[in-house]
Amino acid sequence: MKTKLLILALVFLITSVSTVSVDAQKLAPGGRRTVAVTFDDLPVISSRHELTTQTTITRKLLHAIKSNQVPAIGFVNENKLLTNDQRDEKRVALLRMWLDANLELGNHTFSHPDLHRIPIDTFKEDVIRGEEVTSRLLKAKGRALRYFRHPFLHAGNNIETKRKLEEFLAERGYRIAPVTIDNSEWIFASAYEKALVRGDKQMAKRVAEAYIPYMEKKFAYFEQQSMALFGYEMKQVLLLHANALNADYFDKLARMIKKRSYKFISLDEALTDKAYTSPDTYVGPGGITWIHRWAITAGKGDDFFRGEPRTPSFVMKEAGVAAE
Repeated sequence: MKTKLLILALVFLITSVSTVSVDAQKLAPGGRRTVAVTFDDLPVISSRHELTTQTTITRKLLHAIKSNQVPAIGFVNENKLLTNDQRDEKRVALLRMWLDANLELGNHTFSHPDLHRIPIDTFKEDVIRGEEVTSRLLKAKGRALRYFRHPFLHAGNNIETKRKLEEFLAERGYRIAPVTIDNSEWIFASAYEKALVRGDKQMAKRVAEAYIPYMEKKFAYFEQQSMALFGYEMKQVLLLHANALNADYFDKLARMIKKRSYKFISLDEALTDKAYTSPDTYVGPGGITWIHRWAITAGKGDDFFRGEPRTPSFVMKEAGVAAE
């Protein structure tokens, strides 16, 4: 019996080693999964606007990011720096905390407008207005404002708008920050915060406990999508938000990501992957990932997009969001 168990154990070990070897051949150069982590809606997105609450969220989130050695970048909406329509230096200090942690900041526009609902010239003005404080803070650190992230991931619903915006951003020295692992984390965050605000600790815990398994399914899905489109697992870019959920659970999320054999890399490094040079002519209404934009441009059919994990119905209900 002992001999049989030993043989089975050896077979399992050999099989596991073989699997890792085969998987490594399917990864981007370097032989390891890699992901850049990006956070939108800085300094904080929350229904609780008190400075003390937002400072606590920022401190907890930054602690989790730094303890997991994540070279993250945060995208700023500078309208969140206002109190009674006046710039509040105490809120600006929240952004300094990111830079003091040796993290990068990017432009997410001033007020998070929807490109698909306003004239492009109005949108451009909002981009410029969103540079003022962030560029000054970066300059004080000897750095420059380099990256732009589209609100709602809306990059233009017609080719003329899309190209005009791309040209405008390039002229101002921006590189667009794409997303390859999108998710409904914002819905989980809304449900989590609503439960916290009304003091329902049981519901908050239930939402949080569903968050990490959901995100793991999302990672598996986009790993599969990358393989299906490119034949290897590309250097991914993950979209998250600066919120209470991630302040409390980013450490667990990071541990899950590490267990999937990921190394955390900068956005700079992620964009060295040849996948990011793929043609993108998508101009539909959706705010979709760049993997899916490239797939649509390449003429992939409906079958390619099937199987994306859905947000649990109880989370949707708690957040007050219509079913997917």
